[in-house]
Amino acid sequence: MQPDPKILIDVVKTRMPFGKYKGTLISDIPVSYLEWMHNKGFPPGKLGMMLASVYEIKINGLTSILTMVKRSLGQ
Repeated sequence: MQPDPKILIDVVKTRMPFGKYKGTLISDIPVSYLEWMHNKGFPPGKLGMMLASVYEIKINGLTSILTMVKRSLGQ
């Protein structure tokens, strides 16, 4: 099974719709907040999947992937 590259595009273009980081790009949410959400439980659906993906990327030291996607999109 291959990861869907569209998910990476979505996480660098989608803004958090609620909470402390409302309006922040999902890819820019601090890992400390993602850890908190991980412990509380990510919301259901696509938003939760995107948040969980960014959490995994960041805790595994792969933030450069998000930077490369942003650059490729001209952000």
